[in-house]
Amino acid sequence: MTSSTVRRVAVSIAAVTALTGVAACGSPDAEGTGDRSAQKGRSAIAPVAALRLADRSTSGADSARVKSTTTMGSMMSMTADGALDWADGYTGTMEIEYTGGRMADQMRQLGSTSMEARYLPDAYYAKMGDAFAEQVGGRHWIKYDYDALADAAGGSGAYLKDQMQNTTPNQSVKLLLASGDVQKVGEETVRGQRATRYSGTVEVADLAAGNSELTKSQLADLKKQLEQAGITTETVDIWIDEDDLLVKKVEKGETTSGTLSQTAYYSDYGVEVSAKQPPAGDTVDFTELLRSRPAA
Repeated sequence: MTSSTVRRVAVSIAAVTALTGVAACGSPDAEGTGDRSAQKGRSAIAPVAALRLADRSTSGADSARVKSTTTMGSMMSMTADGALDWADGYTGTMEIEYTGGRMADQMRQLGSTSMEARYLPDAYYAKMGDAFAEQVGGRHWIKYDYDALADAAGGSGAYLKDQMQNTTPNQSVKLLLASGDVQKVGEETVRGQRATRYSGTVEVADLAAGNSELTKSQLADLKKQLEQAGITTETVDIWIDEDDLLVKKVEKGETTSGTLSQTAYYSDYGVEVSAKQPPAGDTVDFTELLRSRPAA
């Protein structure tokens, strides 16, 4: 293992770790942009009303346990399991296992394909293995300060900072509201719970205020986020339980890095979440690793 491997993994984690949470955006209530019954017919009224309620209920629940699987082309596949709180900033702890792709290969060179991620309001931390620590003075944790990420990565860093500080698990609900063609699929069972499934396809280029259940500002933010991620099309399926809470979501999209697919399960809404800052003496700052990276 070389120091360049350490740096490469540190940079990759900065881009990937945000996907281990809830892949979500801000939480204002979705508001309609006008009467669309003439466009969609009466059959769309019930799904839209249900999604609006699920958007508000899920956003207002403040915390939940999350378990997800994510694949991004040949870059990586991974699983994540933990609890997240979005009541006042984004906090929580997730156990992450890289199961395939280049990221798993890089992590394997560092002695372990798993790590712990801790999310705090101003930064997130990634705990690496002993082989990594040997390369950085015995320190196991990498700190990713959101302001530093924004400065180092320009627009994409600013986007990541906004995502990590203003996130809730209901972007998938907003995506369906923005799609203009949300459909109720039917009743299904998710982990023993009765839930209603809704489905739709989002064409980013076709997103427009006249064909959405979001406000103009919400729609503009959502479109910008998708474009920055290189996503042109997404199919979204969500399952809403009898308490109007999101219990499962499946998103699939084509990006500039390949096919992105994520399945997430949500449970125990309102659970108490704890995420402590790691010891300073066991932490290396992301910017320190960047300074030692070759210009190439």
